[in-house]
Amino acid sequence: MGISEHAPHGLGSPAVAAPASLAVDLYDHYERSGEVKAYYGLLALYALARVGQGTGNSAVLDRVERVLRRFPDEIEHPPYNFPSYRIGGMAQSFLLAQGRMPERREWVREYAEEMMAAPRDGKGILKLPHSSGDLIWIDAAMAATPFLLHAGQALGNRRYIDEAVDQAVLPYDELLDSANGLLHQCRGFIAPGVLSQDHWGRGNGWGYFALAELVRGLAHDDPRRGEVVGRFRALSQALLPHQSPRGLWRQEIPLPTAWEESSGTGLILYGIGVGIECGVLEGPVWRDALRRGLTGLTASCVNQDFSIENSCPGTLCPGTGAARGTVEAYLTAQAPYRDEPHGCGPLVLALGVAPVAGVDRVVLRAEPQQTTFLEPWKGRHAHG
Repeated sequence: MGISEHAPHGLGSPAVAAPASLAVDLYDHYERSGEVKAYYGLLALYALARVGQGTGNSAVLDRVERVLRRFPDEIEHPPYNFPSYRIGGMAQSFLLAQGRMPERREWVREYAEEMMAAPRDGKGILKLPHSSGDLIWIDAAMAATPFLLHAGQALGNRRYIDEAVDQAVLPYDELLDSANGLLHQCRGFIAPGVLSQDHWGRGNGWGYFALAELVRGLAHDDPRRGEVVGRFRALSQALLPHQSPRGLWRQEIPLPTAWEESSGTGLILYGIGVGIECGVLEGPVWRDALRRGLTGLTASCVNQDFSIENSCPGTLCPGTGAARGTVEAYLTAQAPYRDEPHGCGPLVLALGVAPVAGVDRVVLRAEPQQTTFLEPWKGRHAHG
């Protein structure tokens, strides 16, 4: 579906795809691999909904609705840190905000109230449930901010919107490395009050995604828009210099020798696209970064069968003993593998903002990747 019928696409030949169509193909491939659930599955479903809304494709939105109707009773749920995943998380509150599935208003309200009462640290940041101490991690911004933002819009509840802002802004401030403007993943997992040493790619992507959702969702005259936009621009400027020659961001963002990672790259590209679209990131440098990123990401990390390469497995303060939370642990704890489940949603999100950079075609990998990581950059646009 995503590959142009007029483009050669045998192995060893380039395959050309329209971004929106490729986004649907990536989701199709992901859905065939297993049941859509857990936060990475719901992110992929939300990304598909964004593509449907952005292209005006009601059939895509109908499809998202059909999947959500399996929640909660037809899904074999794993343990969740955020119970809102049981009803579809941000995908469900987003569809409700779009005027769909109105019979689920009370479910969304119930789980929004549950999130409002969930455990927090002394500064009001959501913390890891069922654990001792104030353990916070930037991934929670992805879980909380979009769900509460769309719930607040759908239900007309300002409390939810303010809390959505808090759960993006407060973790950003707490996990910020003022020396380089990037984010650490977590605090408290090594020892009380101690930050992880990383500037992990997907972790920065999670924080950037939460801010981008607010940039897109808050009204221009919203009283809290300024504090969001200021942080969004600051993180954008901190991320931009670390885009690799291939157009990607790395597992450890500021380390030039770190491997290039696809899921963090997808989230960062989505944020840049949202910033351009909303007039918050101005000038050709941002469109160029988005264009280079989209073309590099698909050419390096998307195979012609729509499988995905170079996505980091689930990571939370990896390592043991003295190595826990170190940069080395983030680089070596787990190697990426083909179709790692975190990879789909970020890539679909990124493809959904391709129009703002004028990207109407992308090239996929000529052949599947044979190495664990992308081959080192050699001064040319390589396919890996």
